[in-house]
This record gives sequence, structure tokens and C-alpha cells, in this order.
Amino acid sequence: MLASSKATEITELTAVSASRYLVFGGLAIGGWVLDLWTKHWVFQWRGMPRPDNQWWLWENFVGIETALNSGALFGLGPGYGGVFALLSVVAAVGIVFWLFRLGAAHDWLLTFALGCVMGGIGGNLYDRLGLWQNPENPGEWRNEVRDWILLRYQEFTWPNFNVADSLLVCGAILLVWHGLFHQPPHSEKSLSSVQTPETPGDHVSVD
Repeated sequence: MLASSKATEITELTAVSASRYLVFGGLAIGGWVLDLWTKHWVFQWRGMPRPDNQWWLWENFVGIETALNSGALFGLGPGYGGVFALLSVVAAVGIVFWLFRLGAAHDWLLTFALGCVMGGIGGNLYDRLGLWQNPENPGEWRNEVRDWILLRYQEFTWPNFNVADSLLVCGAILLVWHGLFHQPPHSEKSLSSVQTPETPGDHVSVD
């Protein structure tokens, strides 16, 4: 009976309100859709990567240029797209478990940050799984990540990136901020408040 009561109390503490599901799901799905839509639109407009294919929104500073990345964020680990795809799946499962099974979604900032991360994971995972086609050669499926945002300052050019990369970076920054500065309210319930029931014999009184 005591064990059942304790289990019920833990379940109540880790239960997550519907609003957290909506925030997380909205960010994850919305970010994923926005990333895939912008990639599709830009690659249909500008075509596959080729020399001198920049279109400038702000001359020599901010522009659009299609690029393909067979590695991770900012071109790290080229040729290991399959490994990064597997790691992305593992990370996605871990995020959902942490938020909604272990109750981390009680924290608004964590929910928001991990919603951004999930949107970024989904967008780039779609590309790494080879689910898009070369717009100039329909029927040719590719598994590189499509990048298109171009930033340049004088002779320095930042590695091309996309909306998914932006979501991943924003989510990571929020997670670091949370880890360094966020303090949970003192009134917030925690699993540590669930005390193990005492059993007979734990205390011996001397009459």
C-alpha cells in the first residue's frame, strides 16, 4: 500500500501539463517545417551549388548561396552523415524521454530550448536520410544537408548554414544559460521531496 502511494505521488510530480506539449510540439514541428520549406524554395530558385551563385540581401555581408554539407554543423566531420543521423535519432529519443517521462518539461525554459533543438534535429535529419531530390535532376536522391544562409565580412566567410542550424545553436545557447543562471523556484515540487516511508524498526525508542 505504501509503495503504491509513493508511486502515485511520483507520477503526479512528473506529470506534464498539456501546455508544455503544445510549446514543445509547436517549436519542433514549426521549426522542422520552416527549415524544409526554406531549403526547398531556395534550392528551387538558386539551384544546386555552383561558383558565383550568391544573391545578396546586403551586399558582401548577408546573402543566399546554396551549399551541401556531408558532415555536421558548420561542416565538421565530412563524410560521416550516417553517424550523425544515428546520433540525431538517439538525441531526439533522449529529449522526449527527459522532458515528458522524467518531468523536465515542468521548466518552461528547458521546454522552449529543447523544442528548438528538436526542430533543428528534424530538419537536418530529413536531409541526412536522403529524403530530398536534386531540383535540377528529379529522381536523384541526395543525403547531404542543404545550407543556404551566407554571412561574410570582408575576407571572412562564415560556413553556410540553414534554419535548422540556427535552431540548434539557439537551443544550445538557452541550455547553457539555463545551466549557468536559472534557479528553480523554492516552491517548485521535486522528486527529492518524496520521502521514503519509514518502516517499523527504523527507530528504537527507550522507555
